[in-house]
Amino acid sequence: MVTVEADVGLVESRLVAGRVVCSECQGRLRPWGWARPRGIFGLVGVLRPRRARCVGCLVTHVLLPVTVLLRRAYAVELIGAAIVARAAGWGHRRIAERIEVPAATARGWLRVLGSRLEPVRTWLGQVTRRAGVDQPVPKAQGSAWTDLLAALQTAKTAVTGRFGSLGVLGPVTVWQLAAACSTGRLLSPGWPPGRWAGQATPVAPDVG
Repeated sequence: MVTVEADVGLVESRLVAGRVVCSECQGRLRPWGWARPRGIFGLVGVLRPRRARCVGCLVTHVLLPVTVLLRRAYAVELIGAAIVARAAGWGHRRIAERIEVPAATARGWLRVLGSRLEPVRTWLGQVTRRAGVDQPVPKAQGSAWTDLLAALQTAKTAVTGRFGSLGVLGPVTVWQLAAACSTGRLLSPGWPPGRWAGQATPVAPDVG
């Protein structure tokens, strides 16, 4: 799976031009059909991700836009809203009512992320450093949830500071950045890895 920008037209043009790289071998990806269509709560219309195949290792990939997370039926912005509310001290039932999702769904998101707050914060710090733009280390905010939000904002500032407001994958929100630098795996089992393994979306733009 490879994370790409939300603009379908830009994804297609980069793919046809050979400017999307394989996450396995860094070879060039070429069009290879489409993944199954799916409805995503919080997004307009039906999402049908592009599929691509590497000309080098022949591995196929789904090109997942930064607006969603892997195997989640809700837009990343909705999940992000739940995380922000949790950092403000809200319980999962109140959060679920506010963003209009089932209470069990909100509880599941928060339990998963709550079990990995420090590793994710550390990962975001590594993303900030890879951007190559000096940023002060965020001060402790009083809770692990607010520390995570501070680290996420710092990472976004570093990435946009290096590449401008359009970044690498077009204009992104902090939650789309979270989707990008986790390759859609923010809430997936086994993420983040125990140490930096180069699995985040590269902060350097693709080369010609």
